[in-house]
Amino acid sequence: MSEIMKNDDIVLQVEDLRVEYHTDESLVKAVNGIDLTVRRNQTLGLVGETGAGKTTTALSIMNLIPDQVGVIAGGSITLEGKKTLEMSDEEMNHIRGKDVAMIFQDPMTALNPVTTVGDQIAEALRIHEGLDKKAAAEKAGKMLEVVGIPAERANEYPHQFSGGMKQRVVIAIGLSCNPHLLIADEPTTALDVTIQAQVLEIMQELKEKFQMSMIMITHDLGIVAEICDEVSVMYAGRIVEHGTLEDVFEHTKHPYTEGLFNSLPDINDRSRKLTPIPGLMPDPANLPQGCAFAPRCRYATEECTKAVPEKRWISDTHYVACSAYDDPAFHIERKVD
Repeated sequence: MSEIMKNDDIVLQVEDLRVEYHTDESLVKAVNGIDLTVRRNQTLGLVGETGAGKTTTALSIMNLIPDQVGVIAGGSITLEGKKTLEMSDEEMNHIRGKDVAMIFQDPMTALNPVTTVGDQIAEALRIHEGLDKKAAAEKAGKMLEVVGIPAERANEYPHQFSGGMKQRVVIAIGLSCNPHLLIADEPTTALDVTIQAQVLEIMQELKEKFQMSMIMITHDLGIVAEICDEVSVMYAGRIVEHGTLEDVFEHTKHPYTEGLFNSLPDINDRSRKLTPIPGLMPDPANLPQGCAFAPRCRYATEECTKAVPEKRWISDTHYVACSAYDDPAFHIERKVD
């Protein structure tokens, strides 16, 4: 069983979340019964390939699944004791930005090109903190300084900023109302490596300064190792392994997690060949029966194709969803030095 936590220590609780997209041609099962728990001042890494359902999970937490095609088919989301899926749009508008904020993937498209960056920060402050125009503008300038941008640049437009500076502006918007939970969806994808490091350092410093909880959505295990406390590995809309950073990195259990690590270059052994995971993520509109990873898994047996694997708790903090562990002698081959 998982470790016992006090209710007041939990910022976010997601239980059995299921999200579907309905199109004219198919039913896309994007998220298929996931559970997430984020505690106060904790950073949870949500890891997986493109198409795993990570962004859909984030949009569900924000209650921003597009009504035209998407539907939350089941489950519950509790944020600071509030059942957000039962709230109206008007009620959620008071939650977004104040209790929970999101940094989207691409800063190039996240900002309004015809509005100054200062006004974009000030808008959230006027809505959620009731500040007048002057007070909001002053605090917007201070928020820019918090992320390392001079306050006098508040009157400039997004096109006058570099990619890294745009991302800092987006972070300033997300943090402007001091949210309890910050969701960062691949926040460094569009940035070069040196700027990535700067942005991650700023986010870590601000998390500690503002005593926030954070969900870091990424496919980069290096980012996870740097800033996350716990890790959920996601595949085809399900969590296949979850644990503390040490659990997942040092005591890897799921074959998919093993595959992710084997796909990374070894800085200490340049001669070692990369071992990519064969095949592709399955089409969420046509998921295979049983374990969705089975067609790509070198350990798969016929039993793996018969039923979706249940969680198996390895310890109070670590679980794996893999039916191969029905055999007590089963183990993956990955070894950690």
